[in-house]
Amino acid sequence: MFLAVGPLRKELADSLSSCRVLVVGAGGIGCELLKNLVLTGFKNIEVIDLDTIDVSNLNRQFLFQKNHVGKSKAQVAKESVLRFCPSANITAYHDSVMNPDYNVEFFRNFQLVMNALDNRAARNHVNRMCLAADIPLIESGTAGYLGQVTVIKKGMTECYECQPKPTQKTFPGCTIRNTPSEPIHCIVWAKYLFNQLFGEEDADQEVSPDTADPEAAWNPEETAARASASDQDGDIKRVSTKDWARSTGYDPVKLFNKLFKDDIMYLLTMDKLWKKRKAPVPLDWAEVHQLGRSQDDMCGAGLKDQQVLSVGGYSQLFQRSVETLRAQLKEKGDSAELVWDKDDPPAMDFVTAAANLRMHIFSMNMKSRFDVKSMAGNIIPAIATTNAVIAGLIVLEALKILNSDFQQCRTIFLNKQPNPRKKLLVPCALDRPNPNCYVCASKPEVTVKLCVHKTIVQTLQDKVWKLRRGAQIHHRLGLFASNNGKFLSDFGIRNGSRLQADDFLQDYTLLVNVLHCEELPRDVEFEVVGDAPEKAPPPSVPEEEKSITNGNKDSAQPSTSTKAEDDDILIVDSDEEPSSSTTDVSMETGSLKRKLQDAETGETASKRKRLDQQPAAEDDDDDDDIIALD
Repeated sequence: MFLAVGPLRKELADSLSSCRVLVVGAGGIGCELLKNLVLTGFKNIEVIDLDTIDVSNLNRQFLFQKNHVGKSKAQVAKESVLRFCPSANITAYHDSVMNPDYNVEFFRNFQLVMNALDNRAARNHVNRMCLAADIPLIESGTAGYLGQVTVIKKGMTECYECQPKPTQKTFPGCTIRNTPSEPIHCIVWAKYLFNQLFGEEDADQEVSPDTADPEAAWNPEETAARASASDQDGDIKRVSTKDWARSTGYDPVKLFNKLFKDDIMYLLTMDKLWKKRKAPVPLDWAEVHQLGRSQDDMCGAGLKDQQVLSVGGYSQLFQRSVETLRAQLKEKGDSAELVWDKDDPPAMDFVTAAANLRMHIFSMNMKSRFDVKSMAGNIIPAIATTNAVIAGLIVLEALKILNSDFQQCRTIFLNKQPNPRKKLLVPCALDRPNPNCYVCASKPEVTVKLCVHKTIVQTLQDKVWKLRRGAQIHHRLGLFASNNGKFLSDFGIRNGSRLQADDFLQDYTLLVNVLHCEELPRDVEFEVVGDAPEKAPPPSVPEEEKSITNGNKDSAQPSTSTKAEDDDILIVDSDEEPSSSTTDVSMETGSLKRKLQDAETGETASKRKRLDQQPAAEDDDDDDDIIALD
């Protein structure tokens, strides 16, 4: 899809050819965006992306071809785009935008930054860098047929982190295949495994270790060499997962050892992945079987679907489900394929068992069948046309900014179905900054509830602070770097203490107010709450729900998305557009507020004011709970 732009005023055309823009991400949206930029008249473009090209990218990232597999996305995208416009000046960086080399001064070199990212940590980082550099940022994202574009400008609009974010539901392939850190990663992997073994094979759903993981091989040449390796490893010919499984007769024991032992041992050879992570522990069928299992493994107290079995129990469930699915395939014929359905007991048993075994290998708390089922049905495909539409909208917003027409900029939602006014694209006025935002407020401040007698400095540093800003925490006693294993109470930190956190890279200071609490809900190390405390809190009552972010890998448990009420789905399409964030919507808990989840950027936009009494378009799926990533 090509962006159709009419003749530009000479002043604007000259501005396009002279201004410098930064594109962060060269994937689904990034490929379309780079093409649009050069065809619109942008001449000075810099693009940064850490990733390398995978076969699964080729169906939608049209700047890449089969011979590019294993190469840098940024570099190949540059070379391909120059064929559209040889006179363009494009600089490509095969690197992470979070590298300290790309500091505030680097961002100040640009008049405009455009995000085309697929993960929240990088989005947060670019948001903060643009705020520090006072550079306009156009944020975007897609999720299936849904999309969103918005503009962020310091002091004028909400930043990316002004509103809480729902749990991320789409993830990079290397996370699924190599470094899962949350149960949802393992559930997605298990569903992919079902399709690879029994259903329709899809290159986007590979489950074997990703040898081209950019984190495992920082050297671009090394990454390319791994990805383009020969089909021969010694005398072993590579075959698809399904072909190999068929050759074994779908033997459950051989499948178990291959998936949960051999593949994990191969991952352990990628030692760079485990320098800052806990390494996985392989499972061997014979050892698990020797341990045996008690009757409680399969029929403990409580409802069957809500039981969490032992490793032995899930290994037995894996065996039985494989045998049942194998029989179903045999009945249908040699070339038959099964379709995964969460209401099909053998299919659900297989995904539950495989996901939990992988959770155990990667040191996560295992989940009940009920929990797995609630999370397993929301895997979102990447749609090329959605990326193309969103990339076009990014350029249109960029033209408004460069034309000094910022008041005309909008947040634009791409819907799956036309609204009652027959519109797929719904524009909303940009929201003002949230005065309580800990990122863009004039005096950022956040209150953290924790137990000062149980929380060590390292936890505060890595989970409370670095996940939000990536800097160092200071107290009146000075830098904590050499005291990471000590408890906060060892430094005299107590209820009401105020810590100053400084980030020199992002030119940012945050005050952290400590709210001491003796007891927190199970598996919760801390909670970010409201205002600073004035006195010791009363005994806390565990909250039924806790909002988490994808970055909190150690303590967070994926939440189960709930379908939005019809009243939460509000249509905006008028001459005088309201803002995309005007009214809060109460959750069932009563004490918390839930924002309407944007399908696009992973953001959560508040409920938009209804302009009339027309009912919202009906939608039987959970699109309102989908977050944006591609």
